[in-house]
Amino acid sequence: MNILILGSGVVGVTSAWYLAQAGHAVTVIDRQPGPGLETSFANAGEVSFGYASPWAGPGIPLKALRWLTMEDGPLLIRPRLDPAMMRWGLQLLANCTHAAYERNKGRMVRLAEYSRLNLRDLRSQTGIAYDQRMQGTVQLFRTQKQLDHAEEDIAVLREAGVPFEVLDPRGAIAAEPGLATARAPFVGALRLPNDETGDCKMFTERLADLCAEDGVSFRYNETILGLEQSGGAVTGVRTDRGLTTADIVIVALGSHSPGLVRPLGIDLPVYPVKGYSLTVPIINADVAPVSTVMDETYKVATTRLGDRIRVGGTAELAGYDLTLDPKRRGPLDRSLRDLFPEAGDLSRASFWCGLRPMTPDGTPVIGPTSVRGLYLNTGHGTLGWTLSAGSGKLIADLISGKTPEIEHQDFAISRY
Repeated sequence: MNILILGSGVVGVTSAWYLAQAGHAVTVIDRQPGPGLETSFANAGEVSFGYASPWAGPGIPLKALRWLTMEDGPLLIRPRLDPAMMRWGLQLLANCTHAAYERNKGRMVRLAEYSRLNLRDLRSQTGIAYDQRMQGTVQLFRTQKQLDHAEEDIAVLREAGVPFEVLDPRGAIAAEPGLATARAPFVGALRLPNDETGDCKMFTERLADLCAEDGVSFRYNETILGLEQSGGAVTGVRTDRGLTTADIVIVALGSHSPGLVRPLGIDLPVYPVKGYSLTVPIINADVAPVSTVMDETYKVATTRLGDRIRVGGTAELAGYDLTLDPKRRGPLDRSLRDLFPEAGDLSRASFWCGLRPMTPDGTPVIGPTSVRGLYLNTGHGTLGWTLSAGSGKLIADLISGKTPEIEHQDFAISRY
């Protein structure tokens, strides 16, 4: 089949890879001059299969109120008359129950484990390199209350058969020796040994090159204007270069997906949540992180990427505003100084922000829509890098008429 993929981030490019491997003719369209230049550009670098969790949980409303009172807390809401933001926020609150959290985390872990297997196979097949490390994730708890609340996550991991270790401070330092220099106390950690790290942009660029070698066509610097449909089926895509017809269209535009499909009567509950990151040169590798350390207090991930440290986190509800607010560096700077104070040179850090495409239940939207031939692969939130291989393989199997290897109906937009 002739397939158009809209978006060349990590999700769009992995979709292209698996569809090309299945024998389809694939074209990828993006407004940027190359792949991986928006949300995939400088994310936290963690490939956190075991850490896959929805934001919406039983304790989040109270935590959010507390965060909003903090000068440089992990959450900031910039009020605006935006019905989409308000509707999305109400839907997220409706998912802040124990039952919803268990359901949503369960399906996210299911997709994450599938993604882990597919990424492993892709790496073995291609030899692709992207500053990857396979040394797990450490979720660090500064308070006993945080450690106690991890029991709910541990129960889901145990049920899903995901390996984990609960560590005391000494065990956390054994896993991440740089924590011996930490200036902030911590009471313990949850380690997920199957998790990985890697440079998402580097991976996306190199996989795009492999796709091109396999016949995938990439059209960059091309602005998507709208979708064409006839008789209840999608027929093509209008861009600033004209109309391109296709048998199948996959929307993988992250936060920009809802606006494209809305004129076709599809209400896609994806909203942009701005996140920030620092990329810091390492000055003392002996006390730098060896993998990813997730600071539970600031919701900040610190990741080793070659000779760099990537510090990513914070959440800002500000619509599609990509203003780089220097005040939002606060939690990132503080977390790195607290945990790895001698590892990197913050004075030479590069500062970046991007829009995470969040669904209210945390689970991405993958699969067909009510418009025949139109598919979605979007809404991955903070986990696009983690879930990309599994999402790409799943969408390729669905389009190719193959029975997917995991339960998948609850990823479709029909769940809403």
